[in-house]
Amino acid sequence: MRYLPLIWAGLWRKPVRSVLTFLCVLVSFLLFGALHGVSAALGDIVSSMSDTRLRIQSRVNISEPLPFAHLARIERVDGVQGAGYYNFFGGYYQEPSNSFSSGAVDIARMGIMFPEINLAPDVVEKMKRTRDGAVIGEDLAKEYGWKVGDRIPLRSNVWVRKDGAPEWSFEIVGTYTWTNNIPSNELWMNYDYFDEARTFGNGTVTLYFARIADAKRAAAISDEIDRLFANSAFETQTQNERDWIRGRMSQAGDIGFFINAIIAAIMSALLLVTAFTMMQSVRERIPELAVLKTYGFGNGTVVSLVFGEALLICALAAGLGLTVAYFAEPPIYRMIGAGGLRLPWSVIGAGFALAAALAVVSSVLPARRAQTLNIVDALAAR
Repeated sequence: MRYLPLIWAGLWRKPVRSVLTFLCVLVSFLLFGALHGVSAALGDIVSSMSDTRLRIQSRVNISEPLPFAHLARIERVDGVQGAGYYNFFGGYYQEPSNSFSSGAVDIARMGIMFPEINLAPDVVEKMKRTRDGAVIGEDLAKEYGWKVGDRIPLRSNVWVRKDGAPEWSFEIVGTYTWTNNIPSNELWMNYDYFDEARTFGNGTVTLYFARIADAKRAAAISDEIDRLFANSAFETQTQNERDWIRGRMSQAGDIGFFINAIIAAIMSALLLVTAFTMMQSVRERIPELAVLKTYGFGNGTVVSLVFGEALLICALAAGLGLTVAYFAEPPIYRMIGAGGLRLPWSVIGAGFALAAALAVVSSVLPARRAQTLNIVDALAAR
């Protein structure tokens, strides 16, 4: 810290160049946080999925409904401990841009299917007694400022009410969270109420859940469930929950590959910019560095000053860029239906490590030149 004034003075010798370099590093790490953060967050969601839970959807595609009669047959399959169901609602609050995940369920079955849900028993009982009740995630409640007892009007991009009312009104009877860090950003309504009120699709669901005891039998049980409905008008496709999520994500392409390729290109360009800046800075200050050596500054100290300049500008810019990304990520996550997530701390740590590596690599050649500097020659060229 004793040489910080010298490092700071060296950076501000050419303020315009330093500011432009700072902005380049800042924008690069803002993009690093935004892109890699999304990838890491999605990876965390996949890894948190259960391998003892199956998801059963139409073999045609997820938008094709399955008859409610499938439930009893799924429950009778050997190895299935219980089953639940979910019907996509596609709701939004006030404006279509305020859309969020919402679905019609049997709340008691949800607690059995998903033991990782923190859902109080009294909330389940109140939901059963309240026909137009709704249970919402705590992250969703914080986002919109909702609380238990509020009545919220929702509209749907898909479903229309039989009575012609433009809105579906729900009373919030409770909230829930997940124990495995999944964002609690969804609203659940009673399936019976929803099914009775909608104009079409009655007696169908979007997908089923099946809980199994032995993850090793997931493939065999999945095949058995699909055989039940083979050659029928409603054939199914059953998958382990983790594979189901991966399949949905893969429809958008190899996200990880594209993100890593973009980050690699950005960091390669940034390395060239930073290295050029440091080489220019050292070249312009050769006489000054020679003077420092005449005052007794050793080669190690001079090299440390060069590394210090690069490290300071990279660390400050990276820190600010990652901070902006940290606060900008929640809106981005909400746009992809994953509200409640934040930039993982692992990405922030990786960003600072990358910034330090960038500073070291970009300073190697300038530091080498400063170390091998001949005092007489440097002063004579002044």
